[in-house]
Amino acid sequence: MIVSFYLLTVVDCWFLFSEHKVIIVGLDNAGKTTILYQFLMNEVVHTSPTIGSNVEEVIWKNIHFIMWDIGGQDSLRTAWNTYYANTEFIILVIDSTDRERLSITKQELCNMLACEDLKKAAVLVFANKQDLKGAMSAAEISQQLNLTSIKDHGWHIQACCALTGEGLYQGLEWITNHLRR
Repeated sequence: MIVSFYLLTVVDCWFLFSEHKVIIVGLDNAGKTTILYQFLMNEVVHTSPTIGSNVEEVIWKNIHFIMWDIGGQDSLRTAWNTYYANTEFIILVIDSTDRERLSITKQELCNMLACEDLKKAAVLVFANKQDLKGAMSAAEISQQLNLTSIKDHGWHIQACCALTGEGLYQGLEWITNHLRR
């Protein structure tokens, strides 16, 4: 019995004390930076469009995440691949009211998942802006992105509102559970 307890403790310590790289991507105005600072400070920070990236260490349930919030403007998306090395999790943020550009997001996700540096990365999709009228549901976004066709990566979609924090910590909980596998 003592041996079992010791082995569990060693396994738990591995992900508690190591850093886990997360990239936060999505089209411009999806809410990526707002989500990052909700995780960091648990409050809304007024932001301007990200040029390049923001990086912060987020500690949640004693797990250390290095989160890279990467600008989503068209001209910046071609450089996303420079951030991929050693990424364990992709957080894809979607503006749930932006129906017109969902096909662009789908193509960007396909491009990312085809990249060798992301072969082992799991994907958390945040269906953001659920508080707004006309927002697509997480199920509708999942269908439009054809998430069920993703077989080589763990994935989860979570409805959320970056402004209130609703749904964000359920997404982090999914990441935490995925780490324990």
